[in-house]
Amino acid sequence: MLEKQLTSTPENIPFSSILKGQIIHGDCLKVMKALPAESFKCIVTSPPYNIKNSTGNGLKNGSGGKWPKAALIEGYENHKDTLPHKDYVSWQRECLHEMMRLLKPDGAIFYNHKWRVQNGLLQDRSDIVEGFPVRQILIWHRAGGINFNPGYFLPNYEVIYLITKPEFRLAPKANALGCIWRINQENSNPHPAPFPVELASRCIESVGEGPILDPFMGSGTTAVAAEQEGLEWLGIENSKEYAAMAEARLIKTAKIKRQ
Repeated sequence: MLEKQLTSTPENIPFSSILKGQIIHGDCLKVMKALPAESFKCIVTSPPYNIKNSTGNGLKNGSGGKWPKAALIEGYENHKDTLPHKDYVSWQRECLHEMMRLLKPDGAIFYNHKWRVQNGLLQDRSDIVEGFPVRQILIWHRAGGINFNPGYFLPNYEVIYLITKPEFRLAPKANALGCIWRINQENSNPHPAPFPVELASRCIESVGEGPILDPFMGSGTTAVAAEQEGLEWLGIENSKEYAAMAEARLIKTAKIKRQ
């Protein structure tokens, strides 16, 4: 499906050509608002977690210092990941509203996020997903990892909210899958917070159809998984650096498929 990569906003571009595999460089909310409703069967995405707003030791080594190789110490290329919590929740809810508008009547969103404890209270993202039609919570058990903090057990899971339109049904036999997915982390990706292709592939295969959207494209993982399945897709990314990473990965994926 990969024909070319786009690094502009979608004005005056035929939507049918966009869906043949392109990355739009821009703010995801502005881009999504410019796209026609009910255009996507499946949305797979993992937004920034606002991790630098954390009051815990997410980026610390337990002795007051920062992990020297913690990729998110400085945030993302053009997003510092440190919004006031109320603003972060408002932003993510607006993003989900747009995703729901873009979803087909039988479509599904796989919204990957992370639970954490803040000031002794569980931050389970219910303030973000409240009111949205969450059908199920999936657990991504991240095999591997390392923990330098003696006060905490190794944090090795994240959650995926399955948010669906009423007519959504899983692809044949996908309902035999359990709701805890043990999938290795991505270790060779230069993006500061990548998720593995296998995770995106499992989401996409569980739906079985496109088009696929990822409004927080990052290094292109969702697009790579969609390409491997031969499905149409669209990615939105606000960072030129990460969009370039994604383009390089997708070109490599296309070459592998042609061999």
